[in-house]
Amino acid sequence: MSDSDDLPHAPGPAGGWGSLKGIAEIFGETWSTPSALAGLRKLNKPKGVMCVSCAWPKPANYSAFEFCENGAKATLWESTSDRCTPEFWDQERHSVTALREWRDHDLEMTGRLTHPLRFNHATDRYEAVGWDEALADIGTRLRAIAPDQAVFYASGHAGLEASYLYALLARAFGTNNLPQSSNMCHETTSVGLTKVIGSPVGTVVWEDLEQADAFFFFGQNPGTNSPRFLHPLKACKDRGGKIVTFNPMIEQGLVSFVDPQSPAAMLTGTATTISDQYHQLKAGGDIAAILGLCKCVVEADDAAHAAGTATVIDHAFIAQHTTGFDSFIARCSAADWAEIEQESGLTQEALRAAAQVYIEAERVIGVYGMGLTQHAHGALNIAMLVNLLLLRGNIGRPGAGCCPVRGHSNVQGQRTVGIAEKVHLIPVDRIKALFDVETPPEDGMAIVAAVEALIAGKVRAFVSLGGNLLRAVPDQKLMETAWAAQELTVMVSTKLNRSHLFPGKTAYILPCLSRMEEDRQAGGVQTITSEDSFSMINGSIGFRKPASEHLRSELAIVTGIAKAALAPSDKLKWDAWTADYGLVRDLIEQTYPDDFRDYNARMYTPGGFYRGNGAHERIWKTESGKAAFTTPGELNSLGFGDAPGRFRLMTIRSNDQFNTTIYGYSDRFHGIEGTRDVVLMNPDDIEAAGLRDGEQVRLVTDVDDGVDRQLGGLTLTAYKLPRGTIAGYYPECNVLVPLSLHDTLSGTPASKSIPVRVEAEGAGQ
Repeated sequence: MSDSDDLPHAPGPAGGWGSLKGIAEIFGETWSTPSALAGLRKLNKPKGVMCVSCAWPKPANYSAFEFCENGAKATLWESTSDRCTPEFWDQERHSVTALREWRDHDLEMTGRLTHPLRFNHATDRYEAVGWDEALADIGTRLRAIAPDQAVFYASGHAGLEASYLYALLARAFGTNNLPQSSNMCHETTSVGLTKVIGSPVGTVVWEDLEQADAFFFFGQNPGTNSPRFLHPLKACKDRGGKIVTFNPMIEQGLVSFVDPQSPAAMLTGTATTISDQYHQLKAGGDIAAILGLCKCVVEADDAAHAAGTATVIDHAFIAQHTTGFDSFIARCSAADWAEIEQESGLTQEALRAAAQVYIEAERVIGVYGMGLTQHAHGALNIAMLVNLLLLRGNIGRPGAGCCPVRGHSNVQGQRTVGIAEKVHLIPVDRIKALFDVETPPEDGMAIVAAVEALIAGKVRAFVSLGGNLLRAVPDQKLMETAWAAQELTVMVSTKLNRSHLFPGKTAYILPCLSRMEEDRQAGGVQTITSEDSFSMINGSIGFRKPASEHLRSELAIVTGIAKAALAPSDKLKWDAWTADYGLVRDLIEQTYPDDFRDYNARMYTPGGFYRGNGAHERIWKTESGKAAFTTPGELNSLGFGDAPGRFRLMTIRSNDQFNTTIYGYSDRFHGIEGTRDVVLMNPDDIEAAGLRDGEQVRLVTDVDDGVDRQLGGLTLTAYKLPRGTIAGYYPECNVLVPLSLHDTLSGTPASKSIPVRVEAEGAGQ
């Protein structure tokens, strides 16, 4: 591969002045109020506001500025002084059809939604409607629909209290159709980790970060997705620890970091080198790479036995706590290095160097993100990482463990309090005792199943508690048509987004408070709570004046729909729960007593209170009662084979976005400025394909299922990537993801390995 320094790539360290400049640009563009800047000081602190960005934990010993570039951008974005009022729709060029030509960024730049809105098909515009009228109509239309034809979707924004009542609403309505945003990203974790260690979430806590000797990263990008993670990584390097990274792309946060909270570092520009080793493997090559690491560990252990020295593998731990060891070890011993190199794209020498770091470290944390989860065999990716950790007892002891990094602030917590489509995850007996609600015995639909049912015309109503679902799912074009054919669509939102532009036959947008805004109910100002990636529960209190007097809290909207759609019941006290969220927390504690003991008393604990995790204590809630080694049957996670002219497309995010929200067009970590309409490709691949750097191309999904999926108008950009791997931005590239291409165990869309062809614009037309 070319080593030309002219190729775009990370032009400088993460953090530092670049981070402050990025925050300042968002402040200027959104015209956020001065109180928004003051609000940044309240982020992620006891009796402050829990950030609406990622789910990174909040340290008990917090700093003066306990936020990152991402968190600041998210806060300023929602704190804009711009307003999308009902008068917006009166303008000549603001019909829904016309707005479909707008960019995602420009839609959200219209500002905060101020009034409940109902779509008028005759005028092709939304119109203001009163809350009582809107809720009554929603309730009437829901009651006319069979429960299994309605879907109640949730993003990770709403707090635990609203989420708990939302799940109760769905089950009282008669359905378990409760898909959630984790279905599209970390459902592989929930299902895959549960299978092998009995926990649906990661096993580490904050103290483990402070004791780890090494971090092994797989497909996770802290510089863009969880910048506050860079501080404990820097601390690890300062105490002599090692960091080894596996990622097809070079992510600057894992290369170098200037601590913006260090005056000396900011004045001198002194950067900390983060990764001691950085291995650019092929997209989908993690199974082979990790098998190579494990093979090295097994060989080192065999050599230690032969020499009579201390063993490398923790045999005592394995004998007591695991199953499947012998089969996995046999697979490691039999693995062929030529095949490992071919499938991973890495050399034996590189993998041996990485394995040596693992062998020499006493305490290791394995970190991963959607680079492992969003593949056809994503669950096997995760199982392989668990295999590596189990070999040396690196789960369930201080300074070690498995660390999936969640991308939304409360996406993990919503699952904890009942937003789940699988019945076995729900304490149905307690729900029956508390509310006299019979949980339907059948599992509901996750996202893939729900979209399939939508396309088939089997779903007639969709309620979305936050999110931009149409922009986030695979097969967007099919989804847009199917979404608009529904009898009822209801979206709870803070800003305009693309999902609003394909309204159902009856469609409502219900505007809600942001987390920064004061939530005043009949019982006074309310606190909401959320759960971070480390299973810690934190209270959050908004303080800013709401953007409009017509906004309602997410919880109040949920209870309003419930009152309108459900028959009255003495046990369903929607008004009382709206007045006092503490009563809802009491219900959560009664429903999940092991996780939420003394809930109301502990929610302001610095750093949050720990709801517990069996695997952290080496209590394995698996079928065997032990952690399970997994013997891989394949060496890549693709779900498809290589073919002439076929590339593996991985979707990426800019540091100027959060999920589907696009803050701007400056992706300084990837060296892409002013556009998102690019496809990144190895220069040798460009030459071999007969294309040119800078040429306009289109991507065509290379799946023979009768559906035409393509995305044009992309600038081909030479980039430092492994041969055969290309990259483009999410969510723009979602139009290329087939609904059928998903993790075989969890149904998570395979957005990190999409088979595509690259064609010159105009070719074949």
